[in-house]
Parts: sequence; C-alpha cells; structure tokens
Amino acid sequence: MTFQRARTEEQREVRRRAILETTSAMLDEMPVAEVTLNELSRRVGLAKTAVLRYFESREAVLLDLMDDRTATWLDELEQELADGVDSGRPAAERAEQAADVLSRSLAARTALCDLYGAQGGVLEHNVSVDVVRRHKQASLNNLAVMAGLVRRHLPEVGDHAEQFCLTLLLVAGALSAYTSPPPSLLAVYESEPALAVHRIELRPALRLSIITSLVGVLPRP
Repeated sequence: MTFQRARTEEQREVRRRAILETTSAMLDEMPVAEVTLNELSRRVGLAKTAVLRYFESREAVLLDLMDDRTATWLDELEQELADGVDSGRPAAERAEQAADVLSRSLAARTALCDLYGAQGGVLEHNVSVDVVRRHKQASLNNLAVMAGLVRRHLPEVGDHAEQFCLTLLLVAGALSAYTSPPPSLLAVYESEPALAVHRIELRPALRLSIITSLVGVLPRP
C-alpha cells in the first residue's frame, strides 16, 4: 500500500493502524527478533523516516502491538474460560480446568508469547519515557482485566490474582524462547535422543506452570 501525507488526526490514526497491522502480519511469518524497520516500511508502503513519525522506534511499534494483541486475546479468553470452567466444581478442579484453558489459549498465540519474551530485555529499551509510561499503563489495564477473569472463575485466589497473571505472562514469554529450536539444535536432538529432554513443548509446559502457581495461591483446607 502507499499513502499520501497525513494531514488530519484521523489520517494519522489510519497510518498507525496500518503500521500495527502490517507488523502483526509479519509476526505471523517470523519471530520478533527478525522484524526490522526496513522490512516493515517496505511492506507498509512508507519510507522508514515516515514510519518513525508515527512510532519513535521498532521497539515502540512492537510494544503497542503487544498491548493491542493482549487486549484482543483477553476479549477472546473471557468466553474461553466461560466455556471451559465449571463453576459448580471444587476449587482444585476449577484450577485444573482454568489451566487447560489458559495453556491452550496462550500456546495458540505464539507471536504474543514471543512478544512477552522480548518485552523486558529488548522492547522496553530504545524507547522514551512517554512510550514506556503509555505501555505500562496499557499493561496495567490488561492485567486488571485478566485478574478479573481469573477471580470470576476462581474467587479463591483473591488478592493473588494479579501476581498470578503477571507471573503467567512472564513464564509464557520465557518458555516461548525454547519452543522453536534452531535446525542445529533439532539435529542434535535427533542424533542424541537423550538430550531431547531439554526440548520444551509450549502447552504442556505452560499447563504445568499454571497448575503449580494456582495450587500455591489457593487457600489450604
């Protein structure tokens, strides 16, 4: 696509959305580490300097995209939890059902997990104070929504819901780095199966982490 110079706030917002949607499409093809401003500008049909009028850096684009994708995921997660957690079951069983839903839902969104993994070490660098402040406020809002969903189905977690949710997102990001090993590592696992114990599948690893965390915050009988 190509654009004329944006002259109104509405036109600027159209450009911003186009940049975010193009970046989102790129993440369906490649990991966060391979997304570059040069390729993004080529795909969106804007000069690199023009992209930088809307986002101050590559990292700023990806932070905004992470916040947007998280909000969209939480909208979908609300129904997934409603369908997958039986409010009439004991707390321990509801915890297992919630772990099934959360692990399945996050594992299906590998790009989002990749963004979480890059957040602290990469994306929150090379951005201004204003960008970080806006991102952290969006993250706080999303965390409140997620904690509310968890409390709706597991009220027993009480005040621990926010910490549980934050921990879950951090774990999802950390695990995602190990679930797509490079060809050299795959070759090692194939030639020496005993070493394949180090290979991680995202959903079962997430489910175990979620169950462990939830058991830790549920009240004891």
